[in-house]
Amino acid sequence: MLSKRIMPLVCSAVFAMSAVAGCANGGNGSISSDGGKKDMTHIVANSDNVKLVGRTELIGDTLWSALSGTGAEFEFTGKKLTVTFAGDNSAIEGNEDNAARVAVYVGGERVVDAQIDAKEKSFTVIDSEETTTADVSIIKLSECAMSTVGIKPLDVGEDGSIKPVKAKKRRIEFIGDSITCGYGVDDEDENHHFKTATEDCTRAYAYKTAQMLDSEYSLFSTSGYGIISGYTSNDKKIPQQTIPQYYGSLGFSYQGFEGDKLPQNEEWDFSQFVPDVVVINLGTNDDSYCKGQSERMDEYTEEYVKFIKTVREKNPDAYIICSVGIMGQRIFQALDMAVYLYKKETGDDKIVSFMFDAQLPEDGLVADYHPTAVTHDKAAAALADEIKKVTGWK
Repeated sequence: MLSKRIMPLVCSAVFAMSAVAGCANGGNGSISSDGGKKDMTHIVANSDNVKLVGRTELIGDTLWSALSGTGAEFEFTGKKLTVTFAGDNSAIEGNEDNAARVAVYVGGERVVDAQIDAKEKSFTVIDSEETTTADVSIIKLSECAMSTVGIKPLDVGEDGSIKPVKAKKRRIEFIGDSITCGYGVDDEDENHHFKTATEDCTRAYAYKTAQMLDSEYSLFSTSGYGIISGYTSNDKKIPQQTIPQYYGSLGFSYQGFEGDKLPQNEEWDFSQFVPDVVVINLGTNDDSYCKGQSERMDEYTEEYVKFIKTVREKNPDAYIICSVGIMGQRIFQALDMAVYLYKKETGDDKIVSFMFDAQLPEDGLVADYHPTAVTHDKAAAALADEIKKVTGWK
């Protein structure tokens, strides 16, 4: 228990990170340039010190995140903990609509909810008169396309320490679009448009499903993206906005790690997260192009089969659930056909198709007619039941 509750403190000054010998290898001690002992120590958020969440990459001493839900979890012991985030170009340029939104939880309670709109931004999340032990979780709430964010070495104060929290036994990967990202879930006006400030993946069905099933999760999702086309309003296909081309990477973003290092150019090591279940929820944006037209639906089916093969190659032992329907069910027939053709060709029986219930008017709508938290709750419950049925999980 914390000896006193402290509201998160935003530090306007940028930490001087000189002479942090031992940071790179996770050491707790450091010596200042004048030979005296520093009153605070810094620990790099690497796999030795924290449980990595989702697809992340350590560059120098900074753990970078692009995709929704990525971050780090650890157990902290000490009196004072300060978390510093590194902003990307969207933060430096002051683009509030695109700046990454992050959260920090202490003991399961969200104590930080902020956008990283500066080159560095710091928050004191624990400040106690007595030594305390608490689980801490750092999560990127917004999606990858508009912004990335880094976690700088964690300032644990004198005699502070961290260690990874225990990993859960179950693992689920979710591949999706804006619905998976939690697009607009914090903006209850359907006429409003995209802002990272109103996007929160922890209020969306995928994160909630993982919580219901006590599972580790990894989200690979980008708003507007599909299998053969991104969302279109002029009947023209947008093949640049498709998930399959980026699935083998750290994500997609217009903003890079440490300047111009783009996540889509960084190969993902699939051995770092081996899921028991992969849920694909792609087709809502394709439907804006396909519109039920047989030739376009057939193209979607053909490319979907190819993507299933890619997912199976990368995840040979996982159950695969192919789903759609929260924002419209018209394209489900083409998805179901893809699963049928894939199974017929390969004999793979660890795959099913699943149609979500469509969102209901009485449950409301949020920005750009996306699902509310109520709809996400219903979708999570339905998907959790389907996963239990497929896997036999209790």
